[in-house]
Amino acid sequence: MSNPIRVLLADDHAVVRAGIRQFFDHAPDIEVVAEADDGEMARSLIAEHQPDVAVLDIQMPKATGIDVTRWVRANVRQVGVLILTAYDDDPYVMAVLEAGANGYVLKTAAPTAIVQAVRDVHEGKSALDPAIALKLMQHITSQQKTPAYEPLTERETEVLGLAGKGYTNKAIGVQLGISDRTVQGHLAKCYSKLQASSRTEAVMRAVSLGLIEVEQ
Repeated sequence: MSNPIRVLLADDHAVVRAGIRQFFDHAPDIEVVAEADDGEMARSLIAEHQPDVAVLDIQMPKATGIDVTRWVRANVRQVGVLILTAYDDDPYVMAVLEAGANGYVLKTAAPTAIVQAVRDVHEGKSALDPAIALKLMQHITSQQKTPAYEPLTERETEVLGLAGKGYTNKAIGVQLGISDRTVQGHLAKCYSKLQASSRTEAVMRAVSLGLIEVEQ
């Protein structure tokens, strides 16, 4: 091809780098223009060569793949970033995507999938390993199902739990050895933290969040 996809490859393991480079060397539309064995070198070579796609490992000396991704987004936004790593832990996945990576592929992927990921990133598409895409969807779903709320204290949870069982403020006070006014104060904090406007709404929200159980 007259205009191959210019790639920078960064990984601190020479053997791994050599193996990945072989995949790219067999692709007629990809050219590896530089290699780096640490994050600091990766930044320097990206600035020098301005590759179309930077293929980065996450764990590298001097600067991680996440650090390099942030630097790319701040300084050479036109460079696509593909993370190629053995790590599929949720914190890594979210940190990389939040840093602005265009793709995230595991080293266990087939060579053809890794090559296609480079092409996809170059074309402006997202390139996500199926396992990573699943984690991302699960994360999004869990965020939707579990709205943010300020945690209840142990005593607030006790008070709301008894309220959910139908106890009056006075009965709750007797049960816990506190005054009616203190019970009311705890309930008011529960309403505020759970963004509820009534006793019933607060109890329902606490049950849906798994904070308390209400006996049938």
